[in-house]
Amino acid sequence: MTTSDERTTVHAFRDDALGEHDAVGLAAAIRAGEVGAEEAARAAVARVRAVQDRLGAVQAYAPDPVPAPGAAGPFAGVPTFVKDNTDYQGLPTGHGSAAFRPRPARQHAPFTRQFLSTGVTVLGKTRLPEFGFSPSTEYDGAEPVRNPWHTGFSAGGSSGGSAALVAAGAVPLAHANDGGGSIRIPAACCGLVGLKPTRGRVVTNAQSRQLPLDIVSDGIVSRSVRDSAAFLAAAETHWRNPKLPPVGLVAGPAAKRLRIGFLVDSPNGVPTDADTRDAVTATVAQLERLGHSVRPVELAIDPRFTDDFLTYWGMLSFLIGLTGRTLGADFDRHRMDGLSRGLRQTYLADWRRTPGVLRRLRRTREAYAAAFRGLDLVLTPVLAHTTPRIGLLSPAVPYEELIERILGYVTFTPVNNVVGTPSLSLPAPTATADGLPVGVMFSARPGAERTLLELAFELEADRPFRRIQDR
Repeated sequence: MTTSDERTTVHAFRDDALGEHDAVGLAAAIRAGEVGAEEAARAAVARVRAVQDRLGAVQAYAPDPVPAPGAAGPFAGVPTFVKDNTDYQGLPTGHGSAAFRPRPARQHAPFTRQFLSTGVTVLGKTRLPEFGFSPSTEYDGAEPVRNPWHTGFSAGGSSGGSAALVAAGAVPLAHANDGGGSIRIPAACCGLVGLKPTRGRVVTNAQSRQLPLDIVSDGIVSRSVRDSAAFLAAAETHWRNPKLPPVGLVAGPAAKRLRIGFLVDSPNGVPTDADTRDAVTATVAQLERLGHSVRPVELAIDPRFTDDFLTYWGMLSFLIGLTGRTLGADFDRHRMDGLSRGLRQTYLADWRRTPGVLRRLRRTREAYAAAFRGLDLVLTPVLAHTTPRIGLLSPAVPYEELIERILGYVTFTPVNNVVGTPSLSLPAPTATADGLPVGVMFSARPGAERTLLELAFELEADRPFRRIQDR
């Protein structure tokens, strides 16, 4: 076991069928016959097994991860993983919880079918914190998922297992989803590209449709902008929401110069640490050098937003405790971890506020729209401070202390989930003293993923993202 004080970088890059390809590059090599799809799957399995003991990213392996014969799509033959809160036929869906024994899924979830339509080969399921509630993939009584850049630190959450595998080079991309930052947070922690799409951009799963306010979006984490762009374009060919403008395949930057607002400190008053401020400042300088117009902006959201989101978050935990037997006959809400139980108790103490909470959260879109007047995008940090060490956000920490730490960390991302707008985490041009990545976040109006991706292509080309294999 690696202790939190040891400085260890873990990656799986080697001279094999995957090489240093991203998903687009690997798929092209497979189409050209330079690499076989089965060869790519075997190489990925070998890479995953080489890092699993040190990263702890995998929840379950598919029994026979063989590429589907005649698989089509832009990622045909590309090995990947599905996050363990989404059904994949034949594999159990455990939601990161010890409160029940998961049973094998009878069929694929709707998003899984959309993901598979891109041609990927699924090797298994990745770990997440219990029910995706925590911004760090840690457990009470089990090993955490560790950051491959420095194993003493968190890989983020809730898509921490997916992010760790992609950052370590075990697979080029992996499934992730985001209900409060769970794509963007691990992307920031692990130096990846993490796009949370507009609400309704991809297929909505049944659980989300039943919520009074759908805050969850599915997507991927990747090492390159072109992988995230190719995924979104491919997902649209399977199903496209007619209520949103099509994105299509974004293949590079646009000539248009953008009007970009930025803020460094959270609208809820939580101060941002020095390394994170430096990351935003460096990104502002890069944008100005590239000819974009950048100016400070305010996001005047209701001062009750944090408490309201916490109440809604607690309601989700309460509903899981109420309906948990649909997950497993042996479900016992008393076996949920300390964070889940604390969130549930928070809601039970405040449940009468629910109608007002929902009204205020829905009105957040008005403040968000006001911030975008005269602007194309808004730049912020992803998180209020840099990646924490393992243990700081463990569910074993007493709830009152833990929730204070979480609310002082996750301060920027939930707004996009409530409003339903697209938001993109990118590696900043700076790093911490420990060599850890720092993420910056660009947010847009509903349906404006194309603008986000075009700018991301430009920033990546101007200053390529740091590579873990170069450390």
